[in-house]
Amino acid sequence: MFQRLGPVEILLILFVILLLFGGSKLPQLARGLGQGIREFKGALRGEGTGAGPEPRESDRKESDPKGPDTKADKKES
Repeated sequence: MFQRLGPVEILLILFVILLLFGGSKLPQLARGLGQGIREFKGALRGEGTGAGPEPRESDRKESDPKGPDTKADKKES
């Protein structure tokens, strides 16, 4: 159905996008697209951005943020 897009078709698509969204929205759309691509690539590589969902309240109480090594353990040593 879709074969290769030539330069005329690409320009026509870009023109329609410009008409639909307007010149002021295009930079915002491009910025959002770029951030989405960066996040996707980072997720593929296994890099965490830390921008994921917040842990539930029950998860926060169960896990110690400092880990097993606390100041009290260091004083006893």
